[in-house]
Amino acid sequence: MHTPWPAPSLRSNSVPSAPLLWTRALGLAALLLCCALPAHAQWKWRDASGRMQISDLPPPSGTPEKDILQRPAGYKPPPVFVMPYASKAEGAASAAAAASANAPSKADLDRQARQREQEKLEKQQEREAIEKHKQQERRYAEQKRENCSRAQENLRMLQDGMRISRRNEQGENIIIDDRQRAEEIQRTRAIVASDCSSN
Repeated sequence: MHTPWPAPSLRSNSVPSAPLLWTRALGLAALLLCCALPAHAQWKWRDASGRMQISDLPPPSGTPEKDILQRPAGYKPPPVFVMPYASKAEGAASAAAAASANAPSKADLDRQARQREQEKLEKQQEREAIEKHKQQERRYAEQKRENCSRAQENLRMLQDGMRISRRNEQGENIIIDDRQRAEEIQRTRAIVASDCSSN
């Protein structure tokens, strides 16, 4: 039969040896440690899968009350603060106070008014610039039409062989010769090609 502790040797003074005392002390410390560990595990609950959980920490938040099986001795749940129900008048007053707190200040209103005026002025200037550009385009188109008509008439007279005179530096009328006529026809054709292209 095996005994857990070695039998003490019989000596005259009946005092155990030093190794025997150390062995007994270590065994007692291990026994106390094993007994002390479960003392910290004061929470017991069942998790979502139904398994038993034991811990010195409380169960996760959201664990149903029916699944908490044991709490620490002297445990007090944290206090729950309940806000008092406000009457309709108090609710309206608080809503009005919040609205007035969120309302824009006079400086904000002035800045917004100045910004709107500036945007209005910029749009007016943009419309005026567009209208001015359109007027310039209309004048340019009219001038091109006039130049085209005049150039076509001159080219027809030059090609018909009509006698054409030109004033010289002294103010005298001189009939142009064939070389000058050819040069004038070439110059007039260039004007027609330029100003009559869109007509």
